[in-house]
Parts: sequence; structure tokens; C-alpha cells
Amino acid sequence: MSTLQITDLHASVVTDAGETAILKGGDLTVGSGRTQAVMGPNGSGKSTLAYVIAGHPKYTVTQGSIVLDGEDVLDMSVDERARAGLFLAMQYPVEVPGVSVSNFLRTSATSIRGEAPKLRTWIAEMKEAMAGLQMDSAFAERNVNEGFSGGEKKRHEILQMSLLKPKIAILDETDSGLDVDALRVVSEGVNQFREDSGAGVLLITHYTRILRYITPDVVNVFAGGRIVETGGPELAEVLEADGYERFADLSTA
Repeated sequence: MSTLQITDLHASVVTDAGETAILKGGDLTVGSGRTQAVMGPNGSGKSTLAYVIAGHPKYTVTQGSIVLDGEDVLDMSVDERARAGLFLAMQYPVEVPGVSVSNFLRTSATSIRGEAPKLRTWIAEMKEAMAGLQMDSAFAERNVNEGFSGGEKKRHEILQMSLLKPKIAILDETDSGLDVDALRVVSEGVNQFREDSGAGVLLITHYTRILRYITPDVVNVFAGGRIVETGGPELAEVLEADGYERFADLSTA
């Protein structure tokens, strides 16, 4: 059993206008086998939360803690966080020209596992994961995210997650840019990963449509850099009906 514990998290970013506080005291716990959804209006700090957990150098943590299974995540480098069991599926995955999907995934798995997977075993493992995401085997020979459609990029993120088997997976607006069919396939991949691994999932989204396919245990509303309301899956239905208007004052606080 793994637990990611976020306590009183404050973080800022430096822009031309000076230092700006983004996270203002967030508290959140994500445990094995549980799915926490974080929803909120644009600019509320949802994606910043994901990037701070992953260790993006753009953001500075000014207060609070992030602890994974008793270990201080803030003392870890980005690579160390990944090896410790954290994974971030990015909203806007970057292109890596000249590096094939197959080589990228095997190199990543080698780093996480501490040894290179045996080639024959690895090929079978990768093909099985790709089939589950309805990805053609030729996809493995394409350069990472180069010329990928939005749906292909998101499937590739979920493919990475399935193969790297993190303890806690953070999905940053994985549903953005997906049509209905791609959303269903990606969601099925997430559900299969949860079932197979028992990992915890932090699902960050603006809309409720992905929650029709991935049922969260808890829904958190993020506004003004912190969680302002928590409930069950029914809270997402309220947000779908009423929007985020009642949190507008908090978003500018």
C-alpha cells in the first residue's frame, strides 16, 4: 500500500511581473487503489499542483510538504521521484525527434526497474499494452509524439503508465483534445491499469465527461490555489449542472 500525502502546500512562480503565488495551502491524500479527482475552473492551480508534485523547476515550493510512503518528495530530483513511483501524464506531451517509441519506453523502464527488460519479454509486454489501447504495432517505431494526433499522444501517455507501473499516477487533463472514441479507449486503459496494479490515481480535469468512464472515489474542487470543497462522485454532477460560478470569488482570492 502506498500513500502520497500533500500537506499545506504553497508554491509560486516567477514571471516578468515578479513572484506570483499559485498554490495556497493545498491538502490532499492519494492512496493505493483510490482515485481522487481534482476539478476546478481554468487558472485555479490544478495543473500547477501536478507539476509541483512531479518536480517542475519552474515552480518553487515555499511552504508545506509532499511525502510518498514516508519519504520527502521535495528532496528528490525529477528522476528520483519517477523511480520512487510517481508518474505524470502530461496535458501537452512534447515531441522527442529521433527517438522511437519503443526505445523511449524500454529506456524508461530500464531506469525505473534498475535493469533492462529482456528484449523478447519486453516486446511481448509492450504489444499486449498497446493492444489494450487499440494501438497498431507500427506505432512503436514512430518518433515520440512527432506528428501524433491528440488522441495518439494521450494513448502514448497511458501506454507509458501501463508499462512503468507507478505507485501513484497523476493524470493532468488527460481528456483534453480527445473525441468520444479516444476518450473511451484512454479511460479503459486507466481503469485496466488501476485494476491490474492497485495504484492510486490523481485525476485532474476541468470537465466531467471523463468521470463517466472513470469513477472517482472522491471529487475535490480546486479554486484559488487550494481545495475548497470535497465530496463523492455526486459532486461532479453538481458541477456539471451549476458550473464553477460559486467559486469565482475564491479563484481571485
